[in-house]
Amino acid sequence: MPSTRRAVLRAAGALALATPALRPAHAAATAAPLPRIVLSGPPALVSAPLIHMAETQALAGVAAQTEFTAWRDPDQLRVMALGGKADVLAMPSNVAANLHNRGAGVALLTISTWGSLWIVTRDAGRTTLADYRGQEVAVPFRGDMPDLLLQLLAAKQGLDVRRDLRVRYVPTPMEALQLLLTRRVDHALLGEPAISMALQRAQTLPVSLVAPQLHRGADLQQEWGRVFQRAPRIPQAGIAAVGTVRARADVLAAVQQAHAASLAWCRAHPQECGRMVAARIGQLTPDAVAGAIGASHLEAVPAQAARPELEFFFQQLLARDAALVGGRLPDAAFYYAGAA
Repeated sequence: MPSTRRAVLRAAGALALATPALRPAHAAATAAPLPRIVLSGPPALVSAPLIHMAETQALAGVAAQTEFTAWRDPDQLRVMALGGKADVLAMPSNVAANLHNRGAGVALLTISTWGSLWIVTRDAGRTTLADYRGQEVAVPFRGDMPDLLLQLLAAKQGLDVRRDLRVRYVPTPMEALQLLLTRRVDHALLGEPAISMALQRAQTLPVSLVAPQLHRGADLQQEWGRVFQRAPRIPQAGIAAVGTVRARADVLAAVQQAHAASLAWCRAHPQECGRMVAARIGQLTPDAVAGAIGASHLEAVPAQAARPELEFFFQQLLARDAALVGGRLPDAAFYYAGAA
């Protein structure tokens, strides 16, 4: 998978050279509605507002049709961003910065996920990362979230994930979940709603007859606040505009506003949101999504307002491996400033 990622990132540079520069977002005045706008995200909470936007046609003022499509893993996300397969993508914040710095044409609109990562464990007594020394931990998406956060937090407290933890990398969170439920690992680093699914399945007959009792162990948000002496919140993921839609100020403003309204609706109506999300993403259940909404820190913060926290996060990644964010802090053009 890392070789695929490098190939995709090399393609980003080639695409940037071959694509004419777009007008700044504020240059577009009023224009005809788009025939359609495509929203895309992973099988995770960050996609919930996008699904609600598609279900309610929340962008009817700027697009004749609003569609949602899911991406499976970070490599498919990068391909979609570079290939014009979507207009607005939910993605990890560092991936957005990396693509922008490599000239792929990305404008960050909003950070909405500020913490949804825990180590799920059979041992309720393991509440900090240090408690997992010498233990095997299943971790999805090697080299991307949540692996990056695990490495950052471990290094900050003197732990080496290769020496002090026995990391078992798996392609997706659902595969880590299956390893937990079938007792092939005792601990897994998961995000919501996979965590809520794990906890619920472990308590459901007949699964409960064979599955282990599971607990929320180390809370990565609390670990972040503790080791960096900051608020326990991480600018983990949000939504970004890609490609030609960045030239449409009216569309970007409408997306940002509708996204904030849809996130607020999901928080206020977790059961209804859960049913809506599960209908679109088959591997999720309504109850798991509803539980995840209650457990996670979800807040729609415009990119400009989130910039200080994002830059602190990016600086930590740069110090560890500059390639994680494309070699430098993203410039001001990365942060959508709203309609001028």
